Amino acid sequence: MTEQIAELKQRLVVGHKQDGRCCYDPQAKRELIEASMQPGVSVAKLALAHGINANLLRTWIGKQQRQSLAANSSRGSAATPSPFVPVVPIKAQRSPITAPGLAVRLPNGVRLEWSVLPGDQLAHVLRLLSALPCSESIPG
Repeated sequence: MTEQIAELKQRLVVGHKQDGRCCYDPQAKRELIEASMQPGVSVAKLALAHGINANLLRTWIGKQQRQSLAANSSRGSAATPSPFVPVVPIKAQRSPITAPGLAVRLPNGVRLEWSVLPGDQLAHVLRLLSALPCSESIPG
């Protein structure tokens, strides 16, 4: 492990700017960020072992996370799913006199349909759903 740290530490700084700040190798930065994301790893200890400031490593980690979220959201997946679930009534196609239907598509893509529930049972399902807590809208 110490050999890996020494090797990465040696590759990390590739030069210095005119004002004295270091220039870092992008691949070595990525490896250091990935190492810091492992369970049980202390970011401060890792930064100290590689001869950089812990705040700088935390900045790199935050920047990497923001870029990952932006890349995921540009591919169509929501970075932060909405706490609201759209409820869409289903029109019956069998006969004009049918029980009301309910279809719900959750943010994770799951689709729930209730099309053969009597009105009182559908009302009961809606009451139960409305009573569920929404983690993003309730503080604490």
